Amino acid sequence: MSQSQNQNFFARLGERIDETGSVVCVGLDPDQSRLPDEVRDADLPRWQFNRRIIDATHEHAACYKPNAAFYEDADGWRALAETIAYAHGKDVPVIVDAKRADIGNTARQYAESLQDLDADAVTVNPYMGEDSLKPFLSTGLGVFILCRTSNPGGADIQNRELEAGGTVYEHVARLASTWNENDNVGLVVGATAPDELEDIRRQVPSLPFLVPGVGAQGGDAEAAVEYGLNEDGVGVVNSTRGIIFAGEDSDDWAGAAGQAAKRLKERLDQFR
Repeated sequence: MSQSQNQNFFARLGERIDETGSVVCVGLDPDQSRLPDEVRDADLPRWQFNRRIIDATHEHAACYKPNAAFYEDADGWRALAETIAYAHGKDVPVIVDAKRADIGNTARQYAESLQDLDADAVTVNPYMGEDSLKPFLSTGLGVFILCRTSNPGGADIQNRELEAGGTVYEHVARLASTWNENDNVGLVVGATAPDELEDIRRQVPSLPFLVPGVGAQGGDAEAAVEYGLNEDGVGVVNSTRGIIFAGEDSDDWAGAAGQAAKRLKERLDQFR
């Protein structure tokens, strides 16, 4: 079990932020079509790629966030397990971006498989309601609930007005607060919707946010920090492609990733 699972995830994340002076979350999505030639033919190329990225970025990373979609095959799960273990060896917690949720035995199995991987936190989808999230909420995992996502289509449902008043994303934020009995709930709120980000922060001042969209999606970095961190200064801002593929055309691709992580850390620190 990781250090993060031995204590409250968000307490550990707060310690990591203090240790590094960084709120950067580095996404680890090793698209196999974009991997450098030197790792593409290696055993477990996704793991070899991630290892080099972690070596180059861990000093600037509050956490890592591998997206499960890039690992959902036999070798991929092995690569993900190695990646999590290696990140923990650098004392960096790991959020598995899986967007899981289901009911009954299925949800329990999802939660158990993430614990078996030694993940520290997970992203979940609230669409099926509280019972679909209980198996995650009752574990030692940090649980980031999708609220106002960074993709353009997020507004199709999340911004819909409810007859009782407010929007769907506001309702999700309020529910998340009531589900936070174990102090392990956060929200996913995109930097591409800064007005909504500010609105949600007003409603839930204590919940930490995972804020995607600052990198390749061009989200608002200042809003991501100002509203993404809770009243205790806990929260993270994610960049994936803007870091891990910053040196895609360079021989020193890992070094370029490290420099990109450092630049984002310094950029975000202006607003802390």
